[in-house]
Amino acid sequence: MLATSLLGRHLAQNGYWRDMTVVKTEDDIQGKISGAATFVQSEMFGRTFSEGMSLVEETANYLDGEGRTASKNLSRDAALSYAGASMRLTTQLMQIASWLLVLRAVREGEMALGEAAEPKYRLDSSDEPEANLAGEGLPEALIGLVEETRQLYGRIRRIDAGLFPTMDEKTTGADAAAQQAALLKAFGGAS
Repeated sequence: MLATSLLGRHLAQNGYWRDMTVVKTEDDIQGKISGAATFVQSEMFGRTFSEGMSLVEETANYLDGEGRTASKNLSRDAALSYAGASMRLTTQLMQIASWLLVLRAVREGEMALGEAAEPKYRLDSSDEPEANLAGEGLPEALIGLVEETRQLYGRIRRIDAGLFPTMDEKTTGADAAAQQAALLKAFGGAS
């Protein structure tokens, strides 16, 4: 199995499978986008919007109050970890809020769905926050907020990827090597 995946990866990386890709039709892409129009009007979007904005508010209140006090009592190393974790957390929450507000603008007719489908509004999987901060001496409340944000960001990223196809999703490999590479990428395997 390992030899097969290494060979497949080598063949794909060196362009041997390049001519065997299948481009999805415009109808496939439009079908996904029309699904986005349905989603923004759904109860699920309303709940996700409320959850996201509540988490933004909860985190802001924590960082401005209890978190600020707790950070003053941390060791130097833990304080540096706290600063980094809180900045990453804030960045993640701003991306979540931005995504939610763009889709709410579509829902309320303030933005066209085609504009909301632009790449600048997509969430990047490389921006996911770290999952384990427990050993760094950080306050439990901050660790809880980071974990809650990580889960919400992952869920929204999956929704986003399903609603708005990117160039990577518009072309799929018709060969086993490309499919293996996609699986390895999707499930965190070595690339």
